[in-house]
Parts: sequence; structure tokens; C-alpha cells
Amino acid sequence: MPIADRPESWPVVSTEDIHRDDWVVALRADAVRRPGDDGTGEGAPFRRLVLEHPGAAIILAVDDEGQVLCLQQYRHPARMSFVELPAGICDVPGEDPIEVAKRELREEVELAADEWVHLGSVWASPGISAERHHLYFARGLTPSSRGDFELHGEEAEMEVFRAPFEELHAAVLDGRVSDAPIALALLMARAKGLA
Repeated sequence: MPIADRPESWPVVSTEDIHRDDWVVALRADAVRRPGDDGTGEGAPFRRLVLEHPGAAIILAVDDEGQVLCLQQYRHPARMSFVELPAGICDVPGEDPIEVAKRELREEVELAADEWVHLGSVWASPGISAERHHLYFARGLTPSSRGDFELHGEEAEMEVFRAPFEELHAAVLDGRVSDAPIALALLMARAKGLA
């Protein structure tokens, strides 16, 4: 058997919205059956919570001196302020994630990049969420205006700073930096010889 994920969809008997509003994320409960089960006995449907999420683009932006553009941002569910990378939700249906990445780099940290490399796309937490992270490496950074975009909520309080790639990599490996997207992006960039 090849070592690879594969598309598969089990029968959904029913769906119930637990929360849905005008934002891009919703929570629902699905009753799911194993393929081939007739829904009786041990084959009865089981309940799974699903967090609907359109995905996100995350940017590992590295300047000419090998410094990574970082954010320190509060995340309420974890009650932590994390070292993170610029990122944004893919909230425009059909928009290519690379365009989301370019927009977010401009809006969050007022930069543009000349070179973009797709590091990979990963599922954030497939046991409960449909969120997919699209990771990009960017270099050739130049100043760019965020235009009329305004930072709100946690973004209004985030700190922008630069950290040497090697020091940030070490902080991930020893657990001082624990946000999954930054860890994956750093490790993937290193494995691909980009930094």
C-alpha cells in the first residue's frame, strides 16, 4: 500500500448546526456511518463534531539578513500570547491561497515579497476541523502599504519583530515557540534547503 493520504467520504445520516453566523467558521454535529453498515446494531451512526473553516495561508517571510518576520499575538482559546507568522483566513470563496498570503503579508506587516515558494498544505486538526493550512516561504521583502485595511481585535495589539532563522528554529526545537504553523514552516523550509 502506498504511503499517502487518500480521499474518502463516509455516509452522513444527518447534520445539525450547533452554531452558524455570518462569520466564516461554523460548528456542526454530523451523524456518520461506516461504509457498508446498514445502520443497525454495531453499525449504528456515531456523532462527530465538525468545525467548518475555509483554511488559512501562513507566510514564513525571511529578509536578506536571514531574519524571520514574526508576530507576538494573543490567542484567547489557549490563553497565551504566541510567536507566530503572518497569516490569514481564506475567506473569499475560490481565491487562490497564494493571493491570500500576499494580501496578509501586506495587511498585517506592510511588506511585499518578490519570491514565493509553496512549502506545503496540511490539515490543522482533521479529527475535528476542516481547516487546511497553506504554508509559503517568501523572500525579497520590500515595504508595502496596507492601504485602507485596519487591524482589529487581537491584531490591533500584536507586536511585529524579526528573529534570526537559527534562533527561531532552536526555539521551536526546545519548546519555547509552540505554534504549529511556525514550527511546520520552519522545519519544511529547512528540509527543502530554503533557509
